[in-house]
Amino acid sequence: MTTPVIVTGASAGIGAAIARRLSRAGHDLVLTYRTGSDRAAAVVAELERGGGRAVAVPADVASPADLRAVFDTAETTFGPVFGLVNNAGAARVRPLADSDDALIRDLFGANLFGALYGMREAAARLVPGGAIVNLSSTAVHTATPGLGVYLAAKSGVETLTRVAAKEFGARGIRVNAVAPGLIDSPMFREGKTDAELRRFLAQSPLGRLGDNDEIAAAVAYLLHPDSSWVNGQILRVNGGVA
Repeated sequence: MTTPVIVTGASAGIGAAIARRLSRAGHDLVLTYRTGSDRAAAVVAELERGGGRAVAVPADVASPADLRAVFDTAETTFGPVFGLVNNAGAARVRPLADSDDALIRDLFGANLFGALYGMREAAARLVPGGAIVNLSSTAVHTATPGLGVYLAAKSGVETLTRVAAKEFGARGIRVNAVAPGLIDSPMFREGKTDAELRRFLAQSPLGRLGDNDEIAAAVAYLLHPDSSWVNGQILRVNGGVA
């Protein structure tokens, strides 16, 4: 399997884990990053050492022109694109009353508009039978205080996922989303006391946090032919957190 897949925001974290998983599955990869060119280059080098093919492209997913350029690069480098993973995003903890216009623009741009522009471009450029996977968040349903703007954007991503699944179906293009729960990472642990970490762990029926590879596995499944009858779904990968 050498069908090309675009993964946005793939220089670190969940995006990099998705890239590794898809490369092992045989996909050629076009990885985007907004910052961190050194990290993106390191991910590409790692994939190539493992026998994969990948390129990294700087892009602001809130820019339709940048996303068009990403698809152009994918087609020129590897051929017609099979899949798109809208992983790029940003989150800030800020009460609604303190969310200024700049923060709202940034979070809607990175999360909602990035997915919207990506799906719009993919509608015309994915091969028939291709697949799109968007990244949402389990917190859309837990309505976590301080994340209102971020979650409003991710709620929009989930709605667009269901709409696009119906609109793109005539070309056999499936559209689904993965909504991660709490993921163990240095960023998550930073600034939290042991008591706070225990409180988060207590929310999980499995008694632990998830990891990036578990999210990557879900994304890989939704791009695989084994999920050929899965369309318009939000897969909540959260260990059972309500």
